[in-house]
Amino acid sequence: MIDRDGYRPNVGIILLNAKNEVFWGKRVKQHSWQFPQGGIKPGESPEQAMFRELHEEVGLNPEHVRILGRTRDWLRYEVPTQWLRRDWRGHYRGQKQIWFLLRFLGRDCDVCLRATDHPEFDAWRWYDYWGPLRSVIEFKRSVYQQALTELARYLDPPRPRRRPRQQREPASVLAEESTGL
Repeated sequence: MIDRDGYRPNVGIILLNAKNEVFWGKRVKQHSWQFPQGGIKPGESPEQAMFRELHEEVGLNPEHVRILGRTRDWLRYEVPTQWLRRDWRGHYRGQKQIWFLLRFLGRDCDVCLRATDHPEFDAWRWYDYWGPLRSVIEFKRSVYQQALTELARYLDPPRPRRRPRQQREPASVLAEESTGL
């Protein structure tokens, strides 16, 4: 379903692990990586579409995640003409997206890229929160920048790294060192 301005309603998903790293999926049989995303079907809310796409593309269910936030407004990108199917040229411009930031509550083994007969990804990894801006296809970069920036306020503060405990010397050794014995 394309709106009158030529944009297809869509959701984008930024899935975070406990280290604030993002799920980064490699598209099937391609060398391009992206966040999970997909169209909103007629009668479906953005949240319903997000949960459907999360299951279809990543194999996760609502109990595997917690919604941390979403973008306030639609974010749009235009698809370059050379990437469009011929029958879409002229009336399709690109995607308008609502982005969701999700905290992953499950384990890595809960991710299943083959949850449906038509997988979107054939590999995945955890990636630095801002890393996708360095490697996403150019025409999506601005939307990724907007989504990551708007949703960064929902990130948990980084946990301080614990310094390794130093082995304490027995009191008798410390006493000998301080007295020079």
